[in-house]
Amino acid sequence: MAFKIASSPHVSRNLHTATVMQRVILCLLPGLVVQCVFFGWGTLIQVMLAIAVALGSEAAVMKLRRRNPAAALGDNSAMLTAVLLGVAIPPLAPWWLIVIGTVFAIVIVKQLYGGLGHNLFNPAMAAYVLLLISYPVQMTSWVAPSTVAQQAPDLLASLQAIFGSLASSELKLYSLGIDGVSMATPLDTLKTDLALGLTSSESLSKPIFDGSTGVGWFWVNLAYLAGGLVLLKLKAIRWQISTGILVALFVCASVGWMLGPDNHASPLLHLFSGATMLAAFFIATDPVTAATSNRGRFLFGALIGMLVYFIRTFGGYPDAFAFAVLLANLCAPFIDYYVRPRTYGHRAGS
Repeated sequence: MAFKIASSPHVSRNLHTATVMQRVILCLLPGLVVQCVFFGWGTLIQVMLAIAVALGSEAAVMKLRRRNPAAALGDNSAMLTAVLLGVAIPPLAPWWLIVIGTVFAIVIVKQLYGGLGHNLFNPAMAAYVLLLISYPVQMTSWVAPSTVAQQAPDLLASLQAIFGSLASSELKLYSLGIDGVSMATPLDTLKTDLALGLTSSESLSKPIFDGSTGVGWFWVNLAYLAGGLVLLKLKAIRWQISTGILVALFVCASVGWMLGPDNHASPLLHLFSGATMLAAFFIATDPVTAATSNRGRFLFGALIGMLVYFIRTFGGYPDAFAFAVLLANLCAPFIDYYVRPRTYGHRAGS
């Protein structure tokens, strides 16, 4: 009789940190491409500039710490932080904005606490909050999607806008829709309209929404969702955090929608607008700053989803993922302490 010999099912090949980071970056590419399609070359320029600054900052800090920069640069973590921050800020934001944010993320949030594996907060989101609070005008000046823009920026215009050689009057043209009205993000537009007394149906009738989640934003989120599902397939991330975020956000949005459809955004708008899919699969799943047990990860994600809904609905910021992720980072040790798994062979609480 012949027997088939195989390794135990619990034995698996561990992935190196550099490989995991590389896979995350590659899975971000579909979303980056779709963002460039709808919002122009600015996003790609911001990402490339952020990568250069991140690698330079990482190398400089490692030199100051008298350590080999090659090891730190080789794990691809600085590059991932740069890509996440680059896709999160407005495409035509001035160059110094991404430089300040990237240096803060790498030097202060990451390296000041000891480097990879020791940071308390997600570096990209901490930098995003710093920029949003310090420079609110630049951080909320998004261009109109190309399909409804009065004038879409080409590569040269994007470079001129980012590096400050474009007149402010010319720069303003890129935020105008085909009707000549200045356009904000869909979540910001809806929040402003509700504050002015309009119903959600009246707000959704504007050209930026096209009757759904916002021109371009649905496809951007769909692309990040596709990349996130590939990450799950590759086992580069765990499913609990992403599922917790999406389930909690959907449930909260559904309850609010049913109780007051004229004063609340629909669940579809919450899920496929703003940074929902980017944050659910690529930001909140950072293993260093998240909870560690399976049940803890789900609660961690659910906490983020609920915080996002309440901040979006009742807070002062239309898209709340950066704040929600940082608040959840603070709660991660607390969650781990109270939901840690029972040691095999011991009773609960022993």
